[in-house]
Amino acid sequence: MSEQPSASPRSPLTEDEQLLTPPQAVPVERRASFTSTDPWRVLRIMGEFVEGFDTLSDVRNAVTVFGSARTVEGDRYYAAAQETSRMLAKEGFAIITGGGPGIMAAANRGAKEGGGLSIGCNIELPFEQGTNRWVERSINFRYFFVRKTMFVKYSTAFIAYPGGYGTMDELFEALTLVQTGKVKQFPVVLFGRDYWRGLADWLKERVAGGTLSWIIEARERRTRAFRAMSTAQAPR
Repeated sequence: MSEQPSASPRSPLTEDEQLLTPPQAVPVERRASFTSTDPWRVLRIMGEFVEGFDTLSDVRNAVTVFGSARTVEGDRYYAAAQETSRMLAKEGFAIITGGGPGIMAAANRGAKEGGGLSIGCNIELPFEQGTNRWVERSINFRYFFVRKTMFVKYSTAFIAYPGGYGTMDELFEALTLVQTGKVKQFPVVLFGRDYWRGLADWLKERVAGGTLSWIIEARERRTRAFRAMSTAQAPR
C-alpha cells in the first residue's frame, strides 16, 4: 500500500476539521475571506454554545448514555441500555445521548417508553449519522467540545456501554473532570464487566497506582446502575 501524504489536498469536511487545519494548509484565496478566519469561527462557536444552553436550560436531572453506534437491536447491550433508560425515565430522569443509532437509539427509545424526556445531541461527521426516531428534543452540533460541554453540564451521571473511540473520548473527558475536581457527585457507570475489566485493571495498575477511586465499576445489573443514578445531585 502506497503511503498517503500527511496533509490531504481536499477541502475539510466538517467545522471541527476546519478549525484544526493549520494556517499554512489554508489556500491563499481563502485566507482573504473573513468568514474563513478564526475570529469569525469564534462567533459560530459562541452561537453554538448559546443554542445548546437555550435548548437545554430547563433540564434539571438527566443521565447521559454513551455506547457504540453499531450495536443492533437484539444485542444484550442494546436491551440493557433500553431497559435501564426506561427505568430512569420512570423515576423522572431525562436521557441524553449522541442522538445516533445503536446504544444511543436504545437509550432514547427507553426514555420514550418510560415517559421521560429523550434528548439527542448529534454531531456533524464526515459520514452520515442521522438522528434516531426516538429523540424528542434534538440539537445538532458542529464542534465536539461544545457538544461535550452540554453532556457534562446537563447530566447528573454518565453510563458508558461498550463502544469505540467516541465512547472512550466521552468517558475519559468525564473521568478527568471528576479526578481533577471540576465536577462533584458525578457517578460514572461502566456497564459490561467483561468489556471494561481490562481497561479498568490497566488504569488501576498503571495510571492511578491502585487507587482508582473515581471510577464506579457497575455490575451488569440494572438495579445497581439505577441506584448509582439515584444518588446524583442536580446539574451544575
